[in-house]
Amino acid sequence: MNESETPLPENWAVRFFTIFTGQAFSIFGSSLVQFALIWYLTQETGSATVLATASLFGLLPQILLGPIAGTVVDRGSRRMIMIVSDSLIAISTLLLVYLFWSGAAEIWHIYLVLALRSAGGAFHYPAMSSSTSLMVPKKHLSRVAGANQTLQGLVSIVAPPVGALLVAAMTTQNILMIDVFTAILGITPLLFFTIPQPPRRVQVASAPQASFMQDLNAGFKYMVSWPGLLMLGLMAAMLNFLVGPTSAIMPLLVTKYFKLGALELGSLDSFFGVGMIAGGIILSVWGGFKKKIVTSLSGIIMFSFAILGIAGAPADKFWVVIVSMAVIGFMMPIVNGPIHALFQTVVEPDMQGRVLSLVSSVAQAMMPLGLIIAGPVTDAFGYQTWFWVAGTLNLAIGFSGLFVPAIMNIESNRKVQTNEASTAPELFPEQEAPTPLPGD
Repeated sequence: MNESETPLPENWAVRFFTIFTGQAFSIFGSSLVQFALIWYLTQETGSATVLATASLFGLLPQILLGPIAGTVVDRGSRRMIMIVSDSLIAISTLLLVYLFWSGAAEIWHIYLVLALRSAGGAFHYPAMSSSTSLMVPKKHLSRVAGANQTLQGLVSIVAPPVGALLVAAMTTQNILMIDVFTAILGITPLLFFTIPQPPRRVQVASAPQASFMQDLNAGFKYMVSWPGLLMLGLMAAMLNFLVGPTSAIMPLLVTKYFKLGALELGSLDSFFGVGMIAGGIILSVWGGFKKKIVTSLSGIIMFSFAILGIAGAPADKFWVVIVSMAVIGFMMPIVNGPIHALFQTVVEPDMQGRVLSLVSSVAQAMMPLGLIIAGPVTDAFGYQTWFWVAGTLNLAIGFSGLFVPAIMNIESNRKVQTNEASTAPELFPEQEAPTPLPGD
């Protein structure tokens, strides 16, 4: 039985959106913690190296643990993995609260907690993402993805000013305690609602139970044996490689090229967030084109033009950058939402944890690589150079994707490709099985 044939209870929305709301509070609390810790490090050290190191500790665990986490998610209880992950994040934050309260907090303690929170997120993300397709009807996945993008946009707008107010009014440990309480709000619905588990494919009597390493290897083979899925993952990685450095270069562009200050730089985040909310709402209502991949490719093409707008903006036309950032923010849900829903639709539920984690790990790994290359390019050729590079190559990726049959037909050729992938010796013999579904 295919996922589309799997019956869901009529009140599916109650279960999903209760869990979703709890996770929304948890995400907001995590954003406040992120702001508070970055502000603390900035005030205490004033060191770019310290901030970069903190970012590295917050990024590397998700890159390194991603493939392992996905395999754990596909083998275990997704509900329990989410509970344990959220609990690890809350406990690590609580430890830091104690260190601040006792006056013993040091920089390396913050690095450690950031790494622990990142490790928890590495397991939480694939567990929540792969659970969504089992809790939400297939036809509503794009709309749910739009709602999730809207939430991220709201958090990106609200969390920084709220965090700034809290920093002025409260101690760091009290701000951190807010995250502990919001984590509890995220965990509580999971204690009362079940999350369906995808059935493992039926194993023949003579075949031994697949080991953890076999399941891990099966995830890699699943991706490689499905050209459309592999190309989509590589496309996501390439986009991250190109777009990621633009946010790091933007402060230099604003201050050195446009000769403006912190207020103008902050306004870009606000307009980006407003655009993201608008795009998320539109996607939630519209749902996108019939082919999800067409919606995403169209969004890639449009935000590529916006990046080129930034690249070509004259030094006395900062409003061009503001408009472009709003357009980029608007297009982000249009790009990410359908792609996320596409992965949830075309990937077998018992493989989603591994596939989503692999794609996420590769995409995140491309960010530091992009920064390593973009930095010297910007220093050598000017502040707008990387925007020209990113905009041009993104545009080429978006247009070329429309002419690649493996990508354009990924939704309709899912069954054929899945059967081919299932011939790998590490996977159970192919049999039809009924398929019974953000985090940090």
